[in-house]
Amino acid sequence: MASFGWKRKIGEKVSRATSQQFEAEAADEKDLAGDDDANWVHATKRRKEILLEDCVKKSKELKDEGADLAENRRYREAILKWDEALQLTPEDATLYEMKSQVLMSLHEMFPAVHAAEMAVQRNPRSWDAWQTLGRAQLGLGEIALAIRSFQVSLHIFPMNPEVWKEDLSWARKLQEQQKATKTESVQALVKEKELVQEPIPDYDFESDEIVAVCAAIAEKEKALSAAKTVVIVSASGTVETVTEKDNCPTTPDETLFIRAR
Repeated sequence: MASFGWKRKIGEKVSRATSQQFEAEAADEKDLAGDDDANWVHATKRRKEILLEDCVKKSKELKDEGADLAENRRYREAILKWDEALQLTPEDATLYEMKSQVLMSLHEMFPAVHAAEMAVQRNPRSWDAWQTLGRAQLGLGEIALAIRSFQVSLHIFPMNPEVWKEDLSWARKLQEQQKATKTESVQALVKEKELVQEPIPDYDFESDEIVAVCAAIAEKEKALSAAKTVVIVSASGTVETVTEKDNCPTTPDETLFIRAR
């Protein structure tokens, strides 16, 4: 009977040269696979770059078209072009700044402020974005905020005469007028309040003068109540005034006279 033994391991009889050749071929295949991965990543990255370049190019074309429309006062069409461009390049601060200017021309101040704020957020170093924001804020009556925006614009570009001589100067003048108007309103309100709350004089009702006046009025009322005056009109039209006393009535016969009050 044959005896039982352990199974030999696979590859035990494979020669050393064959093994080395197999390992070399496997290494070559691994390198090829690594090159394929690198090429795929590079191709994907390049594709994204090309797409981004196309978006930037298309956005610039739309921006220029919108600028031409805005110069011809076709503001609504310009906004549509710029909105389309923002879909391609949403971080372009210039598009928001131009859009804000056009919205101010349409007297839509709230959207104009929002667009200018978006421009400032995307490019805080843009002096013209801060200038446009200040003008939009001034259109809303936010004078203090507008002055701050103009100051930031000058801090970025100190040699800008337009912001210094026109925008900031005008905003400060409006601020002074606003303060003067507010002061006048407060003074008028205080004066009106003082007139309404004027205290009632504290009369001394027990003084000699008041007592004398009251006594004189009482005597007069007593005299009027003691004597009654009656106007008598006769049938012929004669008018006679008769004073009646309580104890001595002088009323004539009613067949001859008509009593009138």
